[in-house]
Order: sequence, then structure tokens, then C-alpha cells
Amino acid sequence: MRKVTGATDHVVVVGAGLGGLACALHLAAAGRQVTVVERESVPGGRNGRLAVDGYQFDTGPTVLTMPELIEEPLAAVGEKLSDWLELTPVDPAYRAYYPDGSTLDVLTDTVRMAAEISRVCGPREADGYLRFVEFARQLWKLERDNFIDRNLDSPVDLMNLNVVKLLGMGAFRRLQPKINQYFRDPRTQRIFSFQAMYAGLAPHDALAIYAVIAYLDSVAGVYFPKGGMHAVPRALAGAAEKHGVQFRYDTTVARVDIANGRATGVITNTGERIPADVVVLNPDLPIAYRDLLPETKRTRKLVYSPSCVVLHIGSDRTYSKIAHHNIHFGSAWKGTFDEVIHKGLLMSDPSLLVTNPSRTDPGVAPEGRQTYYVLAPTPNLDRAPFDWKGGLGRRYADELLGVLEQRGYIGFRDGVEVERIVTPDDWAEQGMAAGTPFASSHTFAQTGPFRPGNLHPTLPNVVFTGSGTQPGVGVPMVLISGKLAASRVAGPLQGEGVRL
Repeated sequence: MRKVTGATDHVVVVGAGLGGLACALHLAAAGRQVTVVERESVPGGRNGRLAVDGYQFDTGPTVLTMPELIEEPLAAVGEKLSDWLELTPVDPAYRAYYPDGSTLDVLTDTVRMAAEISRVCGPREADGYLRFVEFARQLWKLERDNFIDRNLDSPVDLMNLNVVKLLGMGAFRRLQPKINQYFRDPRTQRIFSFQAMYAGLAPHDALAIYAVIAYLDSVAGVYFPKGGMHAVPRALAGAAEKHGVQFRYDTTVARVDIANGRATGVITNTGERIPADVVVLNPDLPIAYRDLLPETKRTRKLVYSPSCVVLHIGSDRTYSKIAHHNIHFGSAWKGTFDEVIHKGLLMSDPSLLVTNPSRTDPGVAPEGRQTYYVLAPTPNLDRAPFDWKGGLGRRYADELLGVLEQRGYIGFRDGVEVERIVTPDDWAEQGMAAGTPFASSHTFAQTGPFRPGNLHPTLPNVVFTGSGTQPGVGVPMVLISGKLAASRVAGPLQGEGVRL
């Protein structure tokens, strides 16, 4: 494994996102002096917080899986997850709604889930589900140890017997045909493959290795932290500060200071210089290259994931039949992915995620009120540079409100007390390449050792963390990326020598 060369005593981490925070905790545990520089007044990065008139909205991810990956950086400094976060299992993990009027609850208990699938789709489909669970569980174990939780410098690093096992399992074939080996009903095929969108691809284009996302969502369990998802970065930052990490909030880094081919610190937008032996960059990787580092000749053009429009809604309406997380599928399936990913069009028959956090934690809304998070996938700005600020954002939000009312949210528009619309233009203004919060897509050429590396190719003491580098997109992967970045600085971490 390639490592940072030279002194590593003082590390400056730029950005207090989940990757930067996990990295800071692991480095503190390894005896490094760590300073985290964050432009906002609170930690979180994309996992931020919006407070409006008593309503509290998570501005980033809303689905939390694999809490043990939060526990890992906390345990590195001797802290317990339960002392910092109160997690509630979300049951059902999702409720899926289909165009034929049927619904399917996604339950993480496999016995209950098999019974639910049997009820909705028949016993043969339930048998396929149980076989899929065994496949996905083994897939996750092999991938985590050998493909995800490892620093990869070249494809040669993959040459081991476990990768041969992955090949034998069909992990490098296409996802949708693999899913179809276990499921015949279009409803189950959708609920166990839609997660490919998180990786920036249609299920028909994604590799079968991304069945692990469905495993994490649907089998390993979904949780909600008291106070909302923003409680996760608050907890990590609190533990890091307790163990000596210095935080500089409301401080914007203008550039990395370079001398004699090495980073020597960072320069803030006020001209202050913060010295460092190592600089870890948590901003979106292409933006970090563009804005913070010397111009380098980069011939490789990245392909980006689709973006999304998000509606943050504070409402006086309560819907008793919905769950915490709700997926509303339109009639179109493959065509929807083609529109968003390949044709650069808005969905003609939208599939939507609706999250109702106040159902689980009433404290995120005023008494008697509800918070709703509505997500609609859209093309990114590279694929379709729409003028979202010119009125399209408002028009599309109105269209989505109408779709929700058609799909059972009666009177939804009339119940809106607070509304914030987030479009691809907004994501771009926040520093996300191509206006997408989902980073570069997980095509084969942008996966594993082919994904942009977390060690700068010419500056030997500049390291990257976050969704734009290895292993990729999603809260679990970003937390792992923080550990991988730390190991580039400090070497194999305690208890992780075999993997890293």
C-alpha cells in the first residue's frame, strides 16, 4: 500500500463531512495532531441541517445503514456509539407502492420479510428472496474485506482467491439479470434493484456487485438517529474534539499551500496560513482539484451520477398509512432510467422517495406537525444543463406535489407551511461537480482501483476522502473512505492490519 511520505505529525483535514470526521478520529487514535477546517459553523458537510420555523430538515442522506461503521471511528478513540447516538430501528425499512395499487413492506427480519413477499407475490417469490439474501450476504462479506475496506493502488491488488469467488458468484455481470435469477415478480425485481440509482446507474447497466446496496438497505437494517441524520456528524465531531482534534469552523480554505512539490499547509480566504505535514481534502474530489490544488493536466473526464430535486416540506398534514421511508414507483421502469441517465430528460412518470422523519422522531417538527423529504431523481448538469433558477425548479416542485396528491397524499399542497426546493443548481453552488450530490457514477471504469485514488498522484502528502474517491458513494462507503485516508497517513490502523 502506498503511503504518505515524510513527516505526518500534524494533519489538516479540510471539511467536516463524514469522511473527514472519520479520518480525523482514526488519525487522533494513531497519535496525530489533527486540525479540521470547516467553512460552515457546524460539522456535517452534505449531511447538514436546515432549521425553519421550528422544523428541522436533514439536507443530505436520510437512510442510515450499518451503524457499526459509525462505531468504528468512535471505538478507535475508546468511545461507545451508544454514548453518542440514540438509534431507532426503522420498521419497515421501506414501504413500496406500485402502480397497480399494491404495497410491499421491506422488513429486515428475513422470516417476516419472506412472509410479506409470500402474501403479496406468492410463495415462489418468497423462496427466491431467501436465496437472494444468502447470495447478497456472502457478496457483502467478500466485497467488504477484499474490495471495499481496502486501499487499492492498482488492479493487481485485486488478484486473490476471493475475487475469483466473486467472479464465480456472477458479481461482475449486470445487476438486473442477476436480480431476475431470484425474483420473477416486477415488484420484487424493482425493490431489490432500484438502489443502483445510488451508484449512478440503471440496474440494467450496473454491475451485480451493487446488489450489496440492497442488502444493506433491506437486510442489514435501517436506523434513524434521534435528532435526525445530522446527529451523526455532530456525534463524530464531539468525540473527535474530546480526544484532542481542533476544529476551525466558519473558516474557508482558499487553496493548499505548496512548496518544493509538497503541501505545507492551507491558506484561508482571509490569507491566514495553517501549517501541516499532511493535508486531507474532504470536498468533492473534482472540486478539490479545481479550486484548492495547483492546476494539473488531467486527461480523464469523469462520468457523473444523476442528480435530484429535493423538497423539504413542513406540513400540518399527517398520513397514517405511510411509513418512515416510502418509495412510490411509477409505471415506467427501464424507461425512467433511460430518461434521467441517458437522455437527459425529467421523468415523465416519476418514481419518488418520500421520507417522513417526524413519524419516528416528533422532535424534528413543531407539535402536531410533520416533516417530509421528497426526492426525485433528475439528470445532472453535465447531461442536461437546465436553467433551474429560471423558474424550472418551482414548476417541477409543483408537478411533484401534484403527483403526490394523485398517489394518495390527499390535500398535500394545502398542508404545506414551510417549503424549500433544492435543485441541481443548488448542489453545484454547494461545491458538487455536475450539480449532483451522488458524485461520479460507479461504472466499471470508476469502481475499485479504477475510481479516482485517495492519494494525490504527484503531491505525496495530499490525501482525499469522501464519495468521489474509493470506495464510493453512500454513508457506509464515505465512513470507510475516512479510515482508508487515515491509513494512507498512519499506515495500517490498530486492528486493521490484515485488511489494509
